[in-house]
Amino acid sequence: MVASLLFQVPKRLLFLPKTQQYVSAFWSSEMTNGVPANHSTIHPRGHPSNPGQPTRESLHTANLPLPRLGYAVAHTTSSKDRGDCMGIALTREQVLALAPDESSAKAANGLVADSKWVTLGADDEAVWGECQGSGSNPYQAQVDLGALVSRCSCPSRKFPCKHGLALLLNYAQKNPRFAATTRPAWVDEWLASRRNRSERKAAVAETSKPADDPAAASAAVAKRESTRWSRIEAGATELERWIADQFRRGLARFGQEQRRDGVAMAARMIDAQAPGLAARLRETLALMSEGAARQADVIASFGLLQLINEGVRRRGQLSAPRLADLRAALGWAADKAEAQAAGDAVSDQWRVLGQIITEPEAKLSERRVWLQGLASRRHALLQEFSYAGKAWDREWQNGAQYAAELRFYPGSVPLRAIAQTVSKVLTAVSWTEEDAETAFDAASQAFASNPWLAQFPLVFAAATPFRDGNDWRLHTAAGTLPWRVDEDSAWTLLAFSGGHAVTTMGEWAGNQLRLLSGWDDSGARWALETGE
Repeated sequence: MVASLLFQVPKRLLFLPKTQQYVSAFWSSEMTNGVPANHSTIHPRGHPSNPGQPTRESLHTANLPLPRLGYAVAHTTSSKDRGDCMGIALTREQVLALAPDESSAKAANGLVADSKWVTLGADDEAVWGECQGSGSNPYQAQVDLGALVSRCSCPSRKFPCKHGLALLLNYAQKNPRFAATTRPAWVDEWLASRRNRSERKAAVAETSKPADDPAAASAAVAKRESTRWSRIEAGATELERWIADQFRRGLARFGQEQRRDGVAMAARMIDAQAPGLAARLRETLALMSEGAARQADVIASFGLLQLINEGVRRRGQLSAPRLADLRAALGWAADKAEAQAAGDAVSDQWRVLGQIITEPEAKLSERRVWLQGLASRRHALLQEFSYAGKAWDREWQNGAQYAAELRFYPGSVPLRAIAQTVSKVLTAVSWTEEDAETAFDAASQAFASNPWLAQFPLVFAAATPFRDGNDWRLHTAAGTLPWRVDEDSAWTLLAFSGGHAVTTMGEWAGNQLRLLSGWDDSGARWALETGE
């Protein structure tokens, strides 16, 4: 039975716009509403068994848009370039004056010995080191020399802690181990977060001032945007060189040294205020760690990174929707107030297809709720973030229907929206699901329009989940899809379906499906219980 279900994944979903062919069309003048005029040749609409369609296995031979080759430009002269790591002068007395109490100062004196420190480093902006404690991993201590603010991974609640004080004492004594060295990623990320917080505070302070001069306020906003674009462009240029180095060296030779460089480059993207680039680079590094089996995915991922780099350089040529796509890909936060005021408004009766809650960072939760309009048939994504367990603005029930006006954020494929004037519909209306062919075509069109799209909703009227060796798959009328799922959730859906076809809904990420919900003709429902 299982063998009979092993059909090929629909190729028009796999052959997404990630090759040189698409990149050329993407930037050509032959664009219609942001989609290449010849996109039908890139995404054939024929049946998956069409032998003329290229397969995913052919992607690794495609000529991807490799960056121009080159090396880092010269830096401005600094103490690090001069071979001197001591950017500012501190005395022992000045350091001890920072101690929160006498016991901290005494404990710090006991940690100055070289044998206590695994690593030491410094540059013009910061000093850092790893101090061996009682645990298996050393404590990571770092100090911002501009503000003399410290941070340490130890559990102490004193600021600065004994490790931070000991680090500064070593620095004040001009320990020769503070040699010029590359700043670790964990120091880069901390300094970048401090800078970002400072800029946000400055921006809030600026916007909170009375708007006596609208022209001046508009000029201030434009100046902040220009500054950020300059930082992003500098970061994208560095990333482009790094990608070129990986291809020059050969992806098959990717090892621990290259991984460390990649992690440092991701931290550099955070520093350049491009968190979206950092996240995509980390995903690429994870793919590279899986070996030759993911070669095609690695090259495709590098192609998308380079497409973003090209977009940053050519941002002045982009239409407003395409520029919105680029900003989202870079991790630029969307303007909620602007969407509420000027976003495309759609009033409809919306049903909740499915939802998922994930934790992309410690203490930060993300909730994605997928809706579909009864009259418009339009899909919508309600995306929210919650910090430290803060309650969501509204609860949405899978399968329920709500009358609401949605305001959509701009983009080539406007999915994300804000819900306004919401009321639950007591008498639900029956729906007719689209067939699998239509769903696949919609996904193909969406990824052709926006190659950086994170996910697209797919609903299958009759789909059968099954296990294929160690993998889980979903068989539909138009083909079989790989299914991203944890074991517990997979077995609960299999039990829910009883081996029969059920209606399912999930997020398609371009090469993998994550199911969020399922239901049968009786109205019984299954929902994903765990996010990642």
